[in-house]
Amino acid sequence: MWLWRPPGVYRPQEDTWLVAEALAVAGVPRGARVLDACAGTGALGVAAGLAGAGEVTAVDRSRRAVLSAWFNGRVRGLPVRARRGDFGDLVGAGRFDVVLANPPYVPADDTADRGAARAWDAGPRGRSVLDRLCAVLPLLLADQGMALVVHSTMCREDVTLRQLRGAGLKASVVARRSVRFGPVLRSRLDWLRARGFVQAGQDHEELVVVRADAE
Repeated sequence: MWLWRPPGVYRPQEDTWLVAEALAVAGVPRGARVLDACAGTGALGVAAGLAGAGEVTAVDRSRRAVLSAWFNGRVRGLPVRARRGDFGDLVGAGRFDVVLANPPYVPADDTADRGAARAWDAGPRGRSVLDRLCAVLPLLLADQGMALVVHSTMCREDVTLRQLRGAGLKASVVARRSVRFGPVLRSRLDWLRARGFVQAGQDHEELVVVRADAE
């Protein structure tokens, strides 16, 4: 899928496409309201629009990402509305039939507040965004709504599942893929090894897509 991506916006890659594949399997209800959280280029929102969504809201903290998501929807004539901010800002402003998220999940000394690293750095456990997302998903999903969230097993899918189930959602892992470390992980391998995220000689990580359903 061709997508316009200005400098500093996360490039769609294996994690993005793993969610898109899971969405294709799950299906998008015709006319569904969809939230593309941590949207980046809006790739997942575009995928949902092409699959029949009636309305897509793409949210990102980056101005360039918002512009990119808007353009990539507009050029295809899709109903994508892009806004700058945090997915938590949408609590109380309506609910969504589908929530798609490729949030920052790479463990880091701290959570980046600016620059391209905002798209991947997620604090010492890699869960600074994931934990907040799990907490608000029950408030974002409509009745019978579905969420698809991707992250690395370094962030522990068991924690994600426990949080979602504890919040009253049904949750399970619906897709997995092993991928070679990219430039970001390779640049901090010593740090990751020292903290037990990766083993000596390890050069792959496993990505998971967690599906959460509201009853």
